[in-house]
Amino acid sequence: MERRGAGLGRGTNRLAEAVRQAAAPAHSSVSDWLLCLLQTGITRETVPELQIPLTRLMAASKQTAVGPLVGAVVQGTNSTRFLVFNSKTSELLSHHRVELTQEYPQEGWVEQDPKEILQSVYECIARACEKLAGVNIDISNIKAVGVSNQRETTVIWDKFTGEPLYNAVVWLDLRTQSTVESLSKKIPGNSNFVKSKTGLPLSTYFSAVKLRWMLDNLRPIQKAVEEGRALFGTIDSWLIWCMTGGVNGGVHCTDVTNASRTMLFNIHSLEWDKELCDFFEIPMNILPNVCSSSEIYGLMTSGALEGVPISGCLGDQSAALVGQMCFQEGQAKNTYGTGCFLLCNTGQKCVFSEHGLLTTVAYKLGKKKPACYALEGSVAIAGAVIRWLRDKFEIITTADEVEKLAKEAGTSYGCYFVPAFSGLYAPYWEPSARGIICGLTQFTNKCHIAFATLEAVCFQTREIVDAMNRDCGIPLSHLQVDGGMTNNKILMQLQADILRIPIVKSVMPETTALGAAMAAGAAEGVDVWSLEPEDMSAVLMERYEPQIQATESEIRYSTWKRAVMKSMGWVTAKAPENGNSAVFSCLPLGFFIVTSMTLLIGARYVASFEE
Repeated sequence: MERRGAGLGRGTNRLAEAVRQAAAPAHSSVSDWLLCLLQTGITRETVPELQIPLTRLMAASKQTAVGPLVGAVVQGTNSTRFLVFNSKTSELLSHHRVELTQEYPQEGWVEQDPKEILQSVYECIARACEKLAGVNIDISNIKAVGVSNQRETTVIWDKFTGEPLYNAVVWLDLRTQSTVESLSKKIPGNSNFVKSKTGLPLSTYFSAVKLRWMLDNLRPIQKAVEEGRALFGTIDSWLIWCMTGGVNGGVHCTDVTNASRTMLFNIHSLEWDKELCDFFEIPMNILPNVCSSSEIYGLMTSGALEGVPISGCLGDQSAALVGQMCFQEGQAKNTYGTGCFLLCNTGQKCVFSEHGLLTTVAYKLGKKKPACYALEGSVAIAGAVIRWLRDKFEIITTADEVEKLAKEAGTSYGCYFVPAFSGLYAPYWEPSARGIICGLTQFTNKCHIAFATLEAVCFQTREIVDAMNRDCGIPLSHLQVDGGMTNNKILMQLQADILRIPIVKSVMPETTALGAAMAAGAAEGVDVWSLEPEDMSAVLMERYEPQIQATESEIRYSTWKRAVMKSMGWVTAKAPENGNSAVFSCLPLGFFIVTSMTLLIGARYVASFEE
């Protein structure tokens, strides 16, 4: 009895010492405390009395080894993803992705099914939560959800049935060119009040003209508006409304970053603008309520995360800016996704470009926080051209093959590709442009075309970086990058060579999702993610330095510029919006002259024969 008591006493002393050590600030979780016990020599074998407590601690550590978690919906043009992050370390713990279909009813038209998009979100959330459970992480640790989305894409739905009244008209869609031309004629004199209020040029790119087209051409939408049943929103509004209850009290809202891409939003007053709505003839009662990018909008009403607040909302490019932690004036990032988007933080002031860039709201991280703005260079086609090579040109079967082919070639061999499938965005804003591949010889093969495709993305980025440097007055010393295409090492090295500055890539490429999660976790009432600089987790970076001579870079870039000039002016006739006569608009004038003369001669011959 004495020996046993003495042994227990020694074990108890060691346990007491372990408890004192575990109480130190460095040990903040059950797993830390358990590790301290083991390091002190306390085990189930040395102190049998701890058999049950240690077993329970080890089981508990599997469930509580992570801090508060935050989920992020990333709804893009080509896919939907849901990702879960540790709010204390920014570690990505689980994710799931679903690829989406796009519909092309006519040339230049791009649509998606809003219900397919919504279903993909629910599927991604369910599968990502299952993966967490599979590694013994309790999904009740998820304290908030953020939403990041493809911007400008336009949805109208019935608020009583919850049914979309038409497919989502995607930001790449070109059907509204004649609408843009008609609206341009309505702007008085040389004063472009639309751009001065919105920071945006009148273009097919933005939501207002898509909404105007839908109101002009789709009777079910006209009727729903007349009867007070219609709601309008970008993808974020559609998702949040559905996920917070839909017809049963769903929250109809958007955030300032998405609102600023509609061309109906005054970026100075941060409100819907009556003059703009009157100009586009858009009824204001169908517009969503505008909120900050970080606040609780409502609670999830179904699925694995029922009851979890949705508390972050950012357009995808703004989310990437936040995820890259570009919170200081002058910091910039470039995202390589379906398109390519360079944003430079201009702080709390609007900077208007003289070189073809957009002025947009970067973020507003709280109801009482100030809005910050950005200059943006938008390129319509980046990753989308890789998908085109796979699905239409069929020279690859997976996107990853482009890097292999380009590496095999090592050069474009004088071949240049301008992927102006949707016209040219920044800095030209030229809707008449179309894609061209030039400089072909009998030596050119698919490897050279793959290399030229990657170069095209880099040249387009060079154009907007040059415009950004002229507008800001201080050239970028390096460029922070993110997006799926940054996994392509050939692309990243080409970008450094063509820009002549280092490219800095985060080792964790999911910065868009990270930005949405940060906004959600930092929202008042959630408060699990600190945005203070001293609390930010260090991010590992990969760096690419220029490796070619400046003269070679400039020669290639100037040749690219010549190719761009040749891509312009291809669409010379106004295409009819209903597409019924599209084939005739493509036929040369000579065809009509010759056929008309033939008919005339034939008619005279028949008449003379009858006489």
